[in-house]
Amino acid sequence: MKMNDIVKRAIPPLPWAEGDNIPWNEPGFSRRMLREHLSQDHDAASRKLETIDRHIDWIHSEVLHGKESKILDLGCGPGFYTQRLAELGHKCRGIDYSPASIDYAKQQANKSSLKIEYVWGDIRKADYGSDFDLITQIYGEINVFSTQNAKLILRKVHSALKDNGILIFEPQTLESLKESCKQPPSWYSFESGLFSDHPHLWLQENFWDENNKIKTMRFYCVETETSKTTSFAASYQTYTDLEYVQLLESSGFKNIHKFPSLTGREEDSIKEFVVYSARKA
Repeated sequence: MKMNDIVKRAIPPLPWAEGDNIPWNEPGFSRRMLREHLSQDHDAASRKLETIDRHIDWIHSEVLHGKESKILDLGCGPGFYTQRLAELGHKCRGIDYSPASIDYAKQQANKSSLKIEYVWGDIRKADYGSDFDLITQIYGEINVFSTQNAKLILRKVHSALKDNGILIFEPQTLESLKESCKQPPSWYSFESGLFSDHPHLWLQENFWDENNKIKTMRFYCVETETSKTTSFAASYQTYTDLEYVQLLESSGFKNIHKFPSLTGREEDSIKEFVVYSARKA
């Protein structure tokens, strides 16, 4: 695109009209994102390992009651959760759209002699497998999909679970996504960053669609040496607590319970997320 395309951009953008999401499957982006996943300086890509350890303890002890189980992690990233669950004796499978994260997860499993199956793929289209005791879908992943695609994913989850199998579901809250849209447009300069290895300007603006309760983020990356300009967009469908329950029920789930965090404890809650457990009806 050209710089003038920024000036002539549509305001507000139509949700998902400028791309499904940021380019998770692009090799360069995937490689740079893996670096963020592995960082212990922030929780922006993956949670810090000490936090993940607490989540694993809750899932293993309170959700699975220490019983050896077959587990699928949707959006598994570099395998932080699956690796720890496999070390506790669970049989694990992970699916993610980032090739660098999947390669890293496979390498770590091989180093530890853990038999974890990792699959690179879009969770809307990937084959999940079957007969899982537990499927996890965490860190707000479901919100990047339209309601139609979210229902598709949840129906696939339902089919892949054993009867009475459990879904652990951690979406983002409507309030936090709406609040983040109040941030004004911003720009930054980087020598290198998530969207480019080269010096660039980074422009970002956020939009809130009140009628449909959708947040859309639009980004522009302008490489300073060549003026190459690339645009990205990501939309997030939000739901109220009642709508999350209805979404799960309409996908065939029952016994739906809400938790403040992935440790079950209020003191570990984060305002951006809420946790649900649900069983296959």
